[in-house]
Amino acid sequence: MGILTFQQALDHSSEYKKRHLLLGNGFSIACKPEIFSYGSLFNNADFSANPNLPKVFDALGTTDFEVAIRALENASAISGIYVSDSHDPSADMLRDAQALKEILISTVTRNHPDGPFDVEEEQFLNCRNFLSNFIGPEINGHVYTLNYDLLLYWTLMHSEFSDGSKVELRTVDGFGDDDPSHKEDYVTWQGEGSRMHSNVFFLHGALHLFDGGRELQKFTWIRKDERLKEQSWEAMNSGRLPLFVAEGTTSQKATKIQHHAYLFQCLKSFRACVDTIKTCIFVHGHSLADNDGHIFREIARGRCQRIYVSLHGNPSSEPNREIMAKAQALAAARSSGYTLNAHFYDAESAHVWG
Repeated sequence: MGILTFQQALDHSSEYKKRHLLLGNGFSIACKPEIFSYGSLFNNADFSANPNLPKVFDALGTTDFEVAIRALENASAISGIYVSDSHDPSADMLRDAQALKEILISTVTRNHPDGPFDVEEEQFLNCRNFLSNFIGPEINGHVYTLNYDLLLYWTLMHSEFSDGSKVELRTVDGFGDDDPSHKEDYVTWQGEGSRMHSNVFFLHGALHLFDGGRELQKFTWIRKDERLKEQSWEAMNSGRLPLFVAEGTTSQKATKIQHHAYLFQCLKSFRACVDTIKTCIFVHGHSLADNDGHIFREIARGRCQRIYVSLHGNPSSEPNREIMAKAQALAAARSSGYTLNAHFYDAESAHVWG
C-alpha cells in the first residue's frame, strides 16, 4: 500500500473500535511555522547570559534544543577523563544544559502567539474538524500531545464561531475544582482517578500547567480574565516554571515522567490505549525521533494493530525515508504476538489548519 491521503487512512482504519491521535511539533509548525520550528526557536532565543551555547549548536550542526541538551549532559559525564582536575567542565556543562532548558521555556513563551485572536477562525474550525475524527461525539478516542504550546488547548476551547459553524468535540482533561464552592483563578488536576474519564493528555507538560507544590494547576482565561500567556509570564517572573519535559534523552525524559504523578498518569493512559487489540493510532507531525523513544516503545510493546504516520512533503526525501524506516522498525520490534502494521499518509491532505 502506497502513501495514503488522510481520508483514505481514516477509511482504512474504520474497522477499529477506537482511533487515537498522537501530536508532534509538526502540528504546531503547520499553523505558525515562523514561531514553532526549531530554527525559529533558536533564532529567537536569548543566549546572552550563556555565550557558550551558540557555539555548542554550531559545533553540533543543529538548532534542535533537545539535541544540544542531550550532548551537554552526555559530555558532562565523561569530560573529567580528558581534562585536568583544576577545572570542572562537567559542572559548567550541566549548568549550561539546565540554562538551555530554561531558555527553551522562556523562548516558547515569549514568542508564543499572544492569544486565540492570533489564529484565524477558519483555522480553528479546520482543526476541530481534524480532531473530530478522534474525539468527536461518536468517536471514543484519545488525543495525546507532545507539544508545549497552547494551540491544541485553544482549539478545544474555541467552540463558537461567528458564522454559526459548529464542530462538536468531547474534551475531558482531568482538571477541575477541588472545592466547587470556592473557585480559584485556576483549576487543578483531579488525580489518578480522573485518568479513566479523560481523553486529552499533555504527555510532556504544557505552557499553561504549573506545579503548585501540593497540586498541579492549569491556568484558564475564563477564571482570571487574563490571557494565558500573560499568566504564564507572571508565574515565571515569580520564579515558577511551567511543567515541561525538556530533558535531552529519552531515558532522562522517562525518568522525569516517572517521578511526576500527572505525567506518569498520561503515559499510563497512552500505554493502555496502545495495549488494546481493536485499536489504532495516528501519529501526526512527529519524526519518530529517538529522543521520544520512551513514547514509541509503548507502541512496540503494545497490542494495537495499526499505526498511521504522517509524512510531510516528498515521501522519497531522506527525512521521510527515515520516518518510514523507524515505523517499520517499531512493527518489527513487536513481541506481544499481535502484529503491528505501519501505514503512511500525506500530512497536508489532513488540512489540519486549512
